[in-house]
Amino acid sequence: MGIEIGGLLGLIWLIILIWAIIKVAKSESGGISKLLWILILLFFPLVGLIAWLLLGPKG
Repeated sequence: MGIEIGGLLGLIWLIILIWAIIKVAKSESGGISKLLWILILLFFPLVGLIAWLLLGPKG
């Protein structure tokens, strides 16, 4: 009757990914830059999120 651990972790991961995409969309970067980051986040979720956290907008 409870939520599985894998399902809960998947939901948390999805929320973090959506948060990152929203942050990219609201950033002051150019349109091409935003599009590239969003595509990277969508097609390479784990690597894309780590890269965005390290190389993305500061502040």
